[in-house]
Amino acid sequence: MSSAVRLIAPRPAEHPHRRTRILAAAAVLPLLMGALGACGYGSQKKNDDTGSSAVPAAGGAKVDGLDKVKVGYFANLTHATALVGLRKGGPIQQELKGTKVAPYVFNAGPSEIEALNAGSIDMGWIGPSPSINGYVKSHGSNLKIISGSVSGGVKLVVNPKKIKTLNDVKGKKIATPQLGNTQDVAFLNWVKSKGWKVDAQSGKGDVSVVRSDNKVTPDAYKSGAVDGAWVPEPTASKLVADGGKVLLDESSLWPDKKFVITNLIVKQSFLEEHPKVVEAVLRGSVKTNAFIKANPEQAKNAANAALKEETGKPLPAEVIDPAWKSIQVTDDPLASTLNTEADHAVQAGLLEKPDLKGIYDLGPLNKVLKAEGKPTVSAAGLGSQ
Repeated sequence: MSSAVRLIAPRPAEHPHRRTRILAAAAVLPLLMGALGACGYGSQKKNDDTGSSAVPAAGGAKVDGLDKVKVGYFANLTHATALVGLRKGGPIQQELKGTKVAPYVFNAGPSEIEALNAGSIDMGWIGPSPSINGYVKSHGSNLKIISGSVSGGVKLVVNPKKIKTLNDVKGKKIATPQLGNTQDVAFLNWVKSKGWKVDAQSGKGDVSVVRSDNKVTPDAYKSGAVDGAWVPEPTASKLVADGGKVLLDESSLWPDKKFVITNLIVKQSFLEEHPKVVEAVLRGSVKTNAFIKANPEQAKNAANAALKEETGKPLPAEVIDPAWKSIQVTDDPLASTLNTEADHAVQAGLLEKPDLKGIYDLGPLNKVLKAEGKPTVSAAGLGSQ
């Protein structure tokens, strides 16, 4: 599989009838709405130009006069800010007032970057590796990272009958989500640290790297097609529920056990044309992260309700409980770790040494953080201002 994959048409992140049932059952939403203030909502309708459902707009004028903002994310717990913040009545739509959120769900970072390049989305939650690749391939002209979102939530889970120690990984088949994605780069770097050799493109070598969509990896594990996987949550905890064992938590490899796994990006032209919309999304993101930290159980339920909408069923307690505990939401983009992840991609042979100067524009975020009485964050020398 090539990292230059065909664009997957974004599918609806909202289903009117199913959403109604879920919202009625999710007790977290009245708490969330109450915590952020009540407001009126318009009726839900399809966007004729995209076929993607928009979150009903909150009361008030349109920000920057914009009808809608198109936002991408994954149906992973490592995208917790999006799962919780984009809910009907959630902080992001409240901050956008009369400007609707049109949410798009992606399965892989390269597809989301292609959508951003094409103008199919304006902003998106995404991992660091696709962010780096998108920035480098556009020669720094297309995107900016404007906020952090989540740290952690990535594990190496293995079949304990076949793999008992880290050294036993040699010679085995280990799944990663996609060639060149954030977990793929991390696993290739770890393999290199063990002194083993793997051809990054083919995945062949001392370890067989099997690129497998997170949706099918649990079935591949149960069938024996793979012996383990280096994957984000909730896939990691799904494998554990199927008898797998966590052999390594990636956070243990990082200083302070923190590393960027999800950040928020924006198309540069959109940032220039609609700065107030971007600032509104950032305010909603900061308020969402604050809510998640203050109300972990309610936020977990909201995230699970969102996952139910995307997958058709919620995660069982034995999956979501450990998965939720392993992630940390953060406004800080943890910029120094992004630079390290870029170095890992270079060492794996997936990327030439990049110039990441200017990849961050944290001015809007720091403005929001100051207004909220929170500490500002650093671009670690990679900012545009």
